Amino acid sequence: MPFSDYKTALVTGASGGMGRGIAERLSQKGLTVHAFARNAEKLNELAAEFDNIVPHAVDVTDLDAVTKELEGLEIDVLVNCAGVSRPGSLLQSNAFDIDEQIDVNLRACLHLARLLLPGMMERDNGHILNITSMAGHYEFGGHIAYHATKAAMHTVSRQLRVDAFGRRVRVTEISPGRVETDIFAHVEKISPEEAKRKYFEGFEMPQVSDIADAVDYAIGTPKYVNIGMIEVLPIMQVPGGLRTGKRVGDEVILTGNK
Repeated sequence: MPFSDYKTALVTGASGGMGRGIAERLSQKGLTVHAFARNAEKLNELAAEFDNIVPHAVDVTDLDAVTKELEGLEIDVLVNCAGVSRPGSLLQSNAFDIDEQIDVNLRACLHLARLLLPGMMERDNGHILNITSMAGHYEFGGHIAYHATKAAMHTVSRQLRVDAFGRRVRVTEISPGRVETDIFAHVEKISPEEAKRKYFEGFEMPQVSDIADAVDYAIGTPKYVNIGMIEVLPIMQVPGGLRTGKRVGDEVILTGNK
């Protein structure tokens, strides 16, 4: 199994949510996990629970700081999990809303791949996993920059396979739908309790552990297998569909999925 071929991992967004769950799982699998996130306190709490998790309090958009943290490290598994979103649409956005999403969700991932892929190629051994979103594949209400950056990371995942062709470097995209994490609390700036009531109570929701399971599966397949993409949605969440409406004065009346 490939876990035995890998010694180290780097997980971004590791202070909470899916990133933390993935970092914990890879640690349990015996890898030394370099956990990247901005929240030093939460990273230190994580490292206190797992002897083989190394905290790195760093902003992934700070390229100089990230480059410095990587000095002397050989990383076998890269998990790009850090991500941000904003409420509303382009109509309610300012410049920071767009720039931060591009910087965190896309640019940081590209730079980490650029910095780490050459070593994987040289060692003929490695795995890059990009945690994207169903927002990168389907159009629905949400911030255009979030959808655009996740769609871009879908393309990045495909193109990395082309760039790494001929070497045993695997690339996997894991595309979740709604997962029970604290993202909605952060995006809407509401309490975790309110977010839970609004988005999770009464719903059958995938948990962070389900995303960690997907990572576990993709890495754990035989080395001659590349799992290109895994989509993980709640059983009661269906993407797609069309909305058709008509104008009555200033009001738009929707006629459903037709």
